[in-house]
This record gives sequence, structure tokens and C-alpha cells, in this order.
Amino acid sequence: MTTFLQLHLLTAYPPSNPNRDDQGRPKQATVGGAPRLRLSSQSVKRALRMSDVFRKSLAGAVADRTKLMGNVIREHLERQGADAARARDIALEVAAAFGGSFEKQEKLRPEWVQGTTLAFISPDERQAALDLADKALAGEKLPKDKDLAKMILRTADGAVDLAMFGRMLADNPDFNRDAAVQVSHAITTHRAQAEDDFFSAADDLATGAGASHLGEHAFGSGVYYLYACVNCDLLVENLGGDVELARKGVEALVRALATATPSGKQNSHAHHPRAGYVRAEVGAEAPRDLTGAFFTPVRGDDLLAQSVLALEDMAAKIDTAYGPACDGAPNVMDVAKGEGTLNDVAAFAAAAVGRVNV
Repeated sequence: MTTFLQLHLLTAYPPSNPNRDDQGRPKQATVGGAPRLRLSSQSVKRALRMSDVFRKSLAGAVADRTKLMGNVIREHLERQGADAARARDIALEVAAAFGGSFEKQEKLRPEWVQGTTLAFISPDERQAALDLADKALAGEKLPKDKDLAKMILRTADGAVDLAMFGRMLADNPDFNRDAAVQVSHAITTHRAQAEDDFFSAADDLATGAGASHLGEHAFGSGVYYLYACVNCDLLVENLGGDVELARKGVEALVRALATATPSGKQNSHAHHPRAGYVRAEVGAEAPRDLTGAFFTPVRGDDLLAQSVLALEDMAAKIDTAYGPACDGAPNVMDVAKGEGTLNDVAAFAAAAVGRVNV
């Protein structure tokens, strides 16, 4: 049976605009017929991967998502003494393993090797590509197409974020990876809409009254519910069976979920919220999120406290109807009540990896 780790977080955001839509306004959603503010799952996952806790604790085990692997290869070969034309030809040949086509940046950087595919590339794959490029520079003939891809790409290795969030390579689907971690769009637990701020700026060197610049800026605030589910067995499989690395990754994930945030307009708002409530559940039952707790918008003077009550009430009701979602009691950190710690939740979550279900 599969072991699932489920994480439920409530985080209060100040006036901010961490995740913008195509018009520069906070993203929104309608839930239960009521307007809400929203953080996209893509922006949340990016914030997790780029967070200090993720990068520092998993140094050397984090992938790069880039179109510029060919350029990395070109620069590597030029440092080995290859002339620019030869380095570029080899880079084009090797980088083809990551899919897409390549184009020159004619106007700004004519020497660059930039692809059209934004590929998720693990450290092992990066090193394999550089090693093959060195062999080509030494005169060795490289294989083409699928055979080349087989020498570079991996179906499992030590890239934790790639193992967690998966990837799709349209040109080489044999090396796709199923995501072991699912992350929801975060929504406010209550009614919330974007507000507009009209602002002006003065010219320090100008004389007389009046503004030298006028502008408008949108923002919003609220208590957000975020849900994440980890397939612990698939995470270990994606990491080539490395249980300890998977545990280390899950611990980093929990810490990042509680502290990391999309960084849109952060200099304007200084939003650095931390989760006020984290609930971790471990079990072999099918996962279930608790968004239903908020289809009727939360009301009251203390929206965070009311959100906690609504979430726990929904969890109890679903468990009564379907049976417990977790084995034993969940591990909870409730900042307002002074209950639990992030260290406790992270340790509880890491212990779920590699356990044997009977």
C-alpha cells in the first residue's frame, strides 16, 4: 500500500500582490460562489524550489529548469580551450537531448545556444551532458537522437525537486517523471477581492508643488488555505531508492511550505508571512483535501482562528463519513494556541518516508 503524507496550511498574508495575473493584479478565483484571492500552484512550487531552506538543505540535489543548457555546454567547452564555432557546434549537438529546437540570439548574444524547450535538468544529467561534450571535443563521435538521449537523460536520480514535481519531455517521453508531490492553488478561506492603490511620486530636484508621476497598483490580503500531498513511495522511487535523501527532501518541503512565498511585489509590500497553522497527516488511505471547509466563506473578527475551526471540523466530518485519513493522530502546529512546532511537524513528515504499511 502507498503511504501518503498530507499537509494542510493556513497562512495570513498582509496587503500584498505575490502572484499577479496578466494585468498585474492579484490572481483571483470564485469558490462557493464567493470571490477569493488565489496563489497559483505554479507560483507556490517555484517559491518552494527557490527558497533558502530548500536550496541550502538540499544543495547539490536540486535541478535547473532552463532553455540554456546548450549555452552552459558552450561556455564549458570554451573554458577548455575550444574555439567559439567548435564549442557552439558541439553544444547544439549535445543539447538536442533535452528536446526542442535551437536558435541564435542574433541581436543581443549571437553566440548563445538557446533552446525552445524549458527543460527540467538534474545535476546528474547536467554532468553527463558536459562529459559527452568533452568527449566530442576530444574527437569522439557522438550518437544521435534517441541514443544520445539515453546517454544523458535519467528516469530516476538525486534531484529532489524533479522527483517531487515531475517533468514532461515531449521529445523524449521515456524520460518523463511522474510528480510525487501535488500542490494545490492556495485560496483565501473568506471573501476577498483585490483593492486599488492610487499613488504619486515627487521629483526630488523639482521646485514647487505637485507630483511628477502618477500610478495605480493593486493588492489584497487574507488567510490562505494551501494543501499538498506527498506520495512517499513514488518519491523514493524517483530518487533511485534513496530513502534518506527522500526524508531530507520531505523535511525541507515542510519547512518551505510554512515559510516560503511567491515574491511578486515583495519590495513594495515586504510580505514575509509564516503559516499560522500546519496539519500533517500520514496514512495509506486515498488522499483528500479539506477545501470543502471553506466553500461557505469564513466570517468573524478572527479569520485565522475561524479558519482553523472550519478546517478541523471538516476533517472530523470526512473521517466520520469515510474513515480516518491518517494512521493515528495528525501532527499539528497552531501558532496562536502555542501548540506544536515546525521542527515537530517536519520530523513527523520525514518519518513517513520509507515506512512499511501492513
